[in-house]
Amino acid sequence: MPRRAEGSLGGSHAGELHRQAAEAKDERIIAEELERRGWREADLLARRKKDPVKLAIAARLRRETTLSLKAIAARLCLGTSKSANGKLHEFMKGGGQHDPPGHSQDAFKLETHEAE
Repeated sequence: MPRRAEGSLGGSHAGELHRQAAEAKDERIIAEELERRGWREADLLARRKKDPVKLAIAARLRRETTLSLKAIAARLCLGTSKSANGKLHEFMKGGGQHDPPGHSQDAFKLETHEAE
């Protein structure tokens, strides 16, 4: 129900319904982005705080939701909201490129396996 309602809630609905619909939208966007990139939830913890893909997801959440920066930073494991703000600002100012040269899935897989 919350997904269906996310775009159609009016002023007469309770604040709790608005909050639930917003949460459902936040989680849907995160799930879409993780699936699109072939990531799992564990990858959010395993990747660096300033990972360009994590910052791209954070930028989308800032653009499309009312989720606070503090909540985005916590959900995507970006560190404190203050440091996430700076990283996200730099990322968005730079055009939001999420795969800089030398940053590939293969490099991540290699780093992950070496750490084990």
